[in-house]
Amino acid sequence: MVNPIRSEIDLEAQGRHVGYLRLPHSVHRSAYGWIPIPIGSVRNGTGPVVLLMAGNHGDEYEGQIVVSQLLREIEPQWVRGQIIYLPMANFPAAEAGLRTSPLDGGNLNRSFPGNPQGTPTEIIADYIEHTLLARAQYLVDLHSGGSSLLYHGANMLAIEPRDEAENERLRTLLSAFGLPRAYLHAPNPLHSATAARRQGALSIVTELGGGGAVQSRLLREARQGLLHLLGAIGVLAGPLVPEEAPGPTRFYRVSGAQHYVYAYERGLYEPLVVLGDQVRAGQAAARIHFPDTPLREPVTVSFEADGEVVCQRTVAAVQRGDCLFHLAEPVES
Repeated sequence: MVNPIRSEIDLEAQGRHVGYLRLPHSVHRSAYGWIPIPIGSVRNGTGPVVLLMAGNHGDEYEGQIVVSQLLREIEPQWVRGQIIYLPMANFPAAEAGLRTSPLDGGNLNRSFPGNPQGTPTEIIADYIEHTLLARAQYLVDLHSGGSSLLYHGANMLAIEPRDEAENERLRTLLSAFGLPRAYLHAPNPLHSATAARRQGALSIVTELGGGGAVQSRLLREARQGLLHLLGAIGVLAGPLVPEEAPGPTRFYRVSGAQHYVYAYERGLYEPLVVLGDQVRAGQAAARIHFPDTPLREPVTVSFEADGEVVCQRTVAAVQRGDCLFHLAEPVES
């Protein structure tokens, strides 16, 4: 099955090229229309191919800014290989400022490997995995907490390595990026990181703040770390490559459901800890209040495991099933 997306730019062409991926989309307003997904390429000679992606979730803004900035800044003569830029990967979601697409409700990071004959989000996922990642050796997918979550500073995520050789290579790349925390987690077949693994590429995912806002400090850290990583990979040289990464990286592990805290009641949640706190299993995490039933006492929600609070919900109104906190536990490097 052929993917219907057509690229306005030739990914084989040397130099800098910017245009759109055209996803056919026939609607009442526009019978022969298409969805414009921005794409850029800077290619020079032979070397590694890196896909820089943001806007996987449309309400995560930090990565969209960083990817667009680097597309403007990096000159072709500094590149050895190719950098592909996808600043608004799920364009309908990014245009609307929503986590998921308003066209089909699709969550791009739960849609891989995609379907070339499916919904718009599934078609985008298929194109990213089978056209863009199929030619890349590296993926950097820039995420943040979005509208409902806030991460503790600048973070990186990577799939647990399969062997010692991959472990050494991955930790070298994460250290070259140099953000303060790196979380190792189990693969999810629907995520971009696992899509990259299926195509033989190594991936790094970021979580840069969030809360529906943009922090200049995190943008600076992400830009410095990403430029240093591109230099370490060998795809970028020249004046933009920093001499050092933003700083040392500490490694953590996310061990499944025990590291997440969820609401089991509809109400207003009051956090009882802050980002960066070290907590213990059984410790109170939050209270859920019920102003619609004012005589009802609040319900306390507790942590199920020890760890560091690395992410928390920013929106007070909650329903059963909403994530309130995310923990991680340090591991030896």
